[in-house]
Amino acid sequence: MAQKVFVVEGRQFRTQGDYARAVRDKELMDKLRKETDLQDKAQLQRLQDDLKKGKYKFMTLLGQDFKDEVEERIKSAGTGKKASGKGAGRMKRDAGEKRTRGGDAGGQSPGQAGPEVDEAVMEELRKRERRRKLTIALCSVAAAGCLGYFGIYSYYNYRTNSTYESLSDLRNIRASAARDASDSPVATPQFTLDEAPPESREVLEEFKILLNKNQKLIGWLKIDDTNIDYPVMQTTDNEYYLDHNLNQEYDKNGSIFMDKDCDILEPSTNLILYGHHMKSGQMFGNLDRYGSEAYYKEHPLIQFDTIYEKGTYQVMYVFRSHVYSEEEIAFKYYQFIDVNSEQEFDSYMQEMAEMSYYDTGVTAQYGDQLLTLSTCDNQEKNGRFVVVAKKIAKE
Repeated sequence: MAQKVFVVEGRQFRTQGDYARAVRDKELMDKLRKETDLQDKAQLQRLQDDLKKGKYKFMTLLGQDFKDEVEERIKSAGTGKKASGKGAGRMKRDAGEKRTRGGDAGGQSPGQAGPEVDEAVMEELRKRERRRKLTIALCSVAAAGCLGYFGIYSYYNYRTNSTYESLSDLRNIRASAARDASDSPVATPQFTLDEAPPESREVLEEFKILLNKNQKLIGWLKIDDTNIDYPVMQTTDNEYYLDHNLNQEYDKNGSIFMDKDCDILEPSTNLILYGHHMKSGQMFGNLDRYGSEAYYKEHPLIQFDTIYEKGTYQVMYVFRSHVYSEEEIAFKYYQFIDVNSEQEFDSYMQEMAEMSYYDTGVTAQYGDQLLTLSTCDNQEKNGRFVVVAKKIAKE
């Protein structure tokens, strides 16, 4: 099927959009012809000057044709000669004169816009206006969404910082103030799924007030000269503290929490702590800095105090891993909680030593207490960044 062609002033235009612009140019040209005495050289020269200065804006090549026409008229004005060539064909048109050329492929009169073409032009203009409004609306919605997300993100970060700063201050108050605030009895948390703790132990004074806030608190993690200075939680559901804080409020930063299968009453061989890798640096957002040996040398010690006793741990291994499928046979560090033999313990140590980025010179023996910090790592799907440390001192 032949493509429809529109003709204006002898030029062909193949799209309705181009045709609409050409019609607009033709209307401007006709207006200028009507307002100008085409036999008066002075008026023609003024018109030419205005055209050169860009006073009249044309959207198609018809504008150049009109400039050529004016130039031809200036040359022929007052000489009694008729303009020749391309410009002569344009000069036949005086004010109000209509010229008709051969019909276009659609049967339209090329010099005029019939009702159907007028409607097509208007429809094209309406479509453009709708697209413009839709673009503005979408941009506005996107901008509002970005501002809203940024506002919520900033709010949660502010609340998290404020919450944990106040909790840290509360934990570090003088022992006498802690004793005064702990007159009410403090229950011992439930740490296993099937049975109560085998013995009752005295909770450290610094934790008694915090325990009154949330019985799921089991300790505090701190690495000097870093942002890591947080309470550690534990429940029978490893999902809960992914998006809740110590006050049990929804918080996208979550909390640092211990694996549900670990035990601090009869300490597991390896205590595994999880935390989000937040872009803001909160929680374990900066833990992957241990990928640098220089950073390790500046931060070799980790303080992890349970609610019952204090503990200092020395970093041994730093490595990347990922969460494996159930059927995959591999070293799954997140399943290393308790061991049944010295041989099994040594096997785990060898696996981690081979994966570690650098040799810290720190080793562990069967019977040593271990601490593992784990966070997400975006270098691979389901990736994890892991720091393993050995307990070296307690008070």
